[in-house]
Amino acid sequence: MSFSLAVVQQFYALTKPRVVQLIVFCALIGMVLAVPGLPTLAQVRLALIACLGIWLVAGAAAAFNCLVEKGIDAKMRRTAWRPTARGQLADWQTLLFATVLCALGSWVLYVWVNPLTMWLTFATFVGYAVIYTVVLKPLTPQNIVIGGASGAMPPVLGWAAMTGDVGPEALILFLIIFLWTPPHFWALALYRVEDYRKSGLPMLPVTHGNEFTRLQILLYTLVLFAACLMPFAYGMSSWLYLAAAVVLSIGFCGYGFALWRNYSDALARRTFRFSLIHLSVLFAALLLDHYLM
Repeated sequence: MSFSLAVVQQFYALTKPRVVQLIVFCALIGMVLAVPGLPTLAQVRLALIACLGIWLVAGAAAAFNCLVEKGIDAKMRRTAWRPTARGQLADWQTLLFATVLCALGSWVLYVWVNPLTMWLTFATFVGYAVIYTVVLKPLTPQNIVIGGASGAMPPVLGWAAMTGDVGPEALILFLIIFLWTPPHFWALALYRVEDYRKSGLPMLPVTHGNEFTRLQILLYTLVLFAACLMPFAYGMSSWLYLAAAVVLSIGFCGYGFALWRNYSDALARRTFRFSLIHLSVLFAALLLDHYLM
């Protein structure tokens, strides 16, 4: 029994639960914003089914990523615990698991949601699992910038699930996550630079150095600040969201500026953690604004 439970836990770990939870949360925000006012029971049911389908496909992409990068993961302290890196699961088991999850999630989305959402979600899977993981990540220090397009797709998927199309509002949410991704990951890469150097991955701090990466983080937080104002400027939200967006963006820019002026691993770690708070609270503010204002 304990062996069986351990195997289940290993497969579950392949799905990168915390990452997938954030993906589903961002998709849910897209679903909520796509529905004016309170949703009907039918819309709630549709949203729950869409969340399930997106979770399955996102989990499949994470598992495939673990399979492709098992050698790299084994060299990095942050990822050496993963079942694929430790050899706890065979390659065929991981590949079968990812295939089943992707197929099941795609089927759920196609049959119970709509074909557009299924194809967009599958394209996101290909973008992350193949284009980013296999091609971009080992090839260019701009991997996280280009590959960030896949990570920015969840609100678009959520919007498409509820409306059957992709509106400009969904693209604004996409832009916010797209611009948030580089400073988020580069902050992590700064204090994990030796891990990335040992792995052979051309992350920006390895290829261009600490100082250049810190400058890029600062510049991205400034551009992100402007993007975070777009929901208010476009009329998607009101003053409640605007206040939250300004406070959070000033905070992120403040971390970026402090990191640029006076680097320390501890500050880079705090910047990384704040970036998670920034995106989560920003989207939560959009949710509250949608219902309260």
